[in-house]
Amino acid sequence: MSMMQGTARACIVRLIDRRTGAAHRINGTPLTLYTRRPAEAAAELLQGRDPALWEARVELIDPQVPR
Repeated sequence: MSMMQGTARACIVRLIDRRTGAAHRINGTPLTLYTRRPAEAAAELLQGRDPALWEARVELIDPQVPR
């Protein structure tokens, strides 16, 4: 999904290691940001990282799906 500038809907932004396709983990927990500004969150996650190795994935949170 492409990164959106701002949205009224909440999004999940994850930092993904391109080498493995897995989410970056801190103490075993995937690094996940919840935001209404996914472009800003993605830029923050990617700051100082090699874009050849890392990507930010954005997923809209569907309010109809229980979490």
